[in-house]
Amino acid sequence: MTRRAIVVGGSISGLFAACLLRQKGWQVDVYERSDVELKGRGAGIVSHQELLDILTQSGAGIADLGIHVDDRVLFDSLGDIVGRHRFPQIVTSWDRLQNLARGVQPEGTYHLNCNFIGFDQTANGVTVHFDGGRSVTGDILVGADGFRSAVRAIVAPEIQPIYSGYVIWRAVIDEADLDPETHEDVFEKFAFFLAPGHEVVGYPIAGPNNDLRPGKRRYNFVWYRTISVPRLDDMLTDASGHTHAISIPPPLVREEIVHEMREMAETFMCAPLLKVLRAIKSAFFTPIYDLASPSMTFGRVVLIGDAAFVARPHVGMGVTKGAADARALADALSGDDIEDGLRSFDAKRKPIGDRVFARGRELGAFLNDDFEGALDEKHRNDLLRNTAADHFLHQQSEERRP
Repeated sequence: MTRRAIVVGGSISGLFAACLLRQKGWQVDVYERSDVELKGRGAGIVSHQELLDILTQSGAGIADLGIHVDDRVLFDSLGDIVGRHRFPQIVTSWDRLQNLARGVQPEGTYHLNCNFIGFDQTANGVTVHFDGGRSVTGDILVGADGFRSAVRAIVAPEIQPIYSGYVIWRAVIDEADLDPETHEDVFEKFAFFLAPGHEVVGYPIAGPNNDLRPGKRRYNFVWYRTISVPRLDDMLTDASGHTHAISIPPPLVREEIVHEMREMAETFMCAPLLKVLRAIKSAFFTPIYDLASPSMTFGRVVLIGDAAFVARPHVGMGVTKGAADARALADALSGDDIEDGLRSFDAKRKPIGDRVFARGRELGAFLNDDFEGALDEKHRNDLLRNTAADHFLHQQSEERRP
């Protein structure tokens, strides 16, 4: 008898789970709340070998995945390069990964406009309920519905996001909009600038429709900035006086918030990245939160990706972790015993989620008000080498071997 998995969440981790479970003989349907195909805001994604392997294994492939960046550079406040680290990676975009994974879903298995509202489970299966009276029954429910997971809100309502103490400003700019000097300084490389309470990072990504031609690409700009809770509340308040919970839609951010951000940048940011920001037409911010689930399985319900753990973006492993969760789940459920497979999955992946979560907090610690260390040359170069790098997982795996 064919086993059935119901995946709630039509983003990257859910799509990988569907692909890889099907390879193990499962029937899988994906249910997405949005009534239109998902699109990002041009967000850049740093790839790791594990992600490349899973893209290949899933059938999505890695053709024209992104831009190869070989070097990282660290700027000082004068705009001089004071640190270099060779670290070849492919930098891609959320849209490209979503399109690749979406493209290998069989016709009729990806369902839009399905707003999850709850489920009932027994020892042998789960019945999942959506708005409009629709219900579907399967052997397992996979909660792949991200940071604001509605599935997690039911199985672990006590787990709430905790504000980290800082926000991230994001923006992308067309390569052609950078002046030649700025392009020479920052493009084709991973650029860093660090100051107390600030971390600014930039790197190239593909242009619209995954255009990888020189001159048609884009530059991804990221700025982490320490923000107090009262100040955050003000930033989350729109022009009508409504304060939004968790985050604010970009179009509702007040103009004075953006103006203050740009004024602050002029006071401290290194010239190469400041010139990028000056050329950027619009930017948006998101508060950074910590979230870690006490378990990834709850009976026949399993959480993967950001539904289970949200690691601070410095670690650069959100998409890779979600993809690896999906592969581990499929591998664990390749046998006949579903309960044993889910236990095995949780035993394998929860410790990894914990380590990635802890690593993100470690890399972002200098942005917290209570940071007692020194942002000295060693610390800056450690961040240059360790941001968006997964070697800490491999090192710990080696250390555990007899």
